Amino acid sequence: MDFKDNIIQIAEKIEKQKDAIMTEEATKNAFIMPVIAALGYDIFNPFEVVPEMDCDLTRKGDKIDYAIMKDNQPILLIECKHCLQKLDLHSTQLSKYYAASNARFGVLTNGIEYRFYADLDKTNIMDEKPFLVIDMTDLSDADIEQMKKFHKSYFNESDILDTAQELKYSTEIKSILNNEFASPSYGFVRFLTKRVYTSGQVTQKMVELFAPIVKKSINTVINDIIQDRLDLAGKTIPAESSQMSSEEQQKVEELEQSNGVVTTQEEIDAYNIIRSILRSKFDAGSIIYKDFKSYFAIGFGNASYWWGCRLAFGSRKKNIYFPTEGYKSQEKVEIETLDDIFKYADRLEQTFDMAQKSYENYKSKH
Repeated sequence: MDFKDNIIQIAEKIEKQKDAIMTEEATKNAFIMPVIAALGYDIFNPFEVVPEMDCDLTRKGDKIDYAIMKDNQPILLIECKHCLQKLDLHSTQLSKYYAASNARFGVLTNGIEYRFYADLDKTNIMDEKPFLVIDMTDLSDADIEQMKKFHKSYFNESDILDTAQELKYSTEIKSILNNEFASPSYGFVRFLTKRVYTSGQVTQKMVELFAPIVKKSINTVINDIIQDRLDLAGKTIPAESSQMSSEEQQKVEELEQSNGVVTTQEEIDAYNIIRSILRSKFDAGSIIYKDFKSYFAIGFGNASYWWGCRLAFGSRKKNIYFPTEGYKSQEKVEIETLDDIFKYADRLEQTFDMAQKSYENYKSKH
C-alpha cells in the first residue's frame, strides 16, 4: 500500500469512528499512531519513536507525547489531544516542549487536525502560527504531498524548512486576501479607488461609494478565473471534449480551497437527475457528492477520488467532465439545460461502473 492510500484509509476510519472515541489515549491509539506508522516509523522501536519523552526545562517532569527520532536526536515532536478537543489553547504547551529539545518541527494534533510548526523566526523558539494545517476529514492531494515530506524515506530538514518558509507567508497572504475579498477593508477600497478615480480627491464618501463596486468586481474576477481554468481544459480537443492535465487540475483545486463553497440548487437538481439515471444499475444511496468551488463531484465513497462525473456550472456555460483512462485524464461535454444530462445516460453508466469498480478494489485491499 502506498502512502496516499494509507492516509486515505486512516481518514475514512476517522470519519467513521471519531464520535466513538472517548479519551485522549483512545485518540492516540486509533488515529495518531496509525499516522506515525504511515509515515514509515516503527512505533515500537525506541530508536524511531519515543513516547512520553522528557522535555523538561523547569524540572516539572514535562513530557511530549511522541518524539520522532533520527540518529538518536528528536526531529519531530507530536503533542496529542482528544479528537473532540479544540487545539487553539494548547500551542503554548507544545512551545515549551519545543524549546527543551533540538527538534526543528512540532505537531499539535487531536488526530483530526494536524498543525505543523517550525522555528522560522528564531531558532529553537517555536513560531506562534503553524506553517501548515491539515484536516484529515477534508484532505486534498496537496495535503497528502506535504505530509509525505515527513515520511522516514523522504525526510530532509532543509527542504522542509524551505517549504515551511514559503507556506508560512503564502498562508498569511491568502488569509489577508480572503478577508479582503470577503469584506474589503476601508484601506483596500481606498487603495483601489485611488488607482481608478483620477477626477478629484478620494474622500471618505468616495470610498464608501466605491466599496460595493470593489466587492462586485472581486467576485467577478474570481468567477472568471475559475471559468477560464475550466475553459482552458476544453481547448485541446475540437469535438467539444477535452482533457485536463494533472497540473491544471491541481491549480483548480488550489484555487477552490482558497475560497468558500456554495452548493447551488441547480447542482442538487443535476445530482438527483444523475441518481435517477443510474438507479436501475447502482444503489442510489451509495452515490454521493462532494462540492468544491470549481466543480461538483459525484461518485462513490469519497467522491474526490472515485468519481463518475464532475459538474462545472458557471454563469456562461454548463460542463460535465467524465474520467477517462483510469482517471489519468478527463473529457468535457457542454450542455444547455439539465435535461441534456439524459443524453449521456450510457456514458454515465460506463464511468460510474469504472468508479464503483475502483472503489470496490480499494476497499478489498483495505
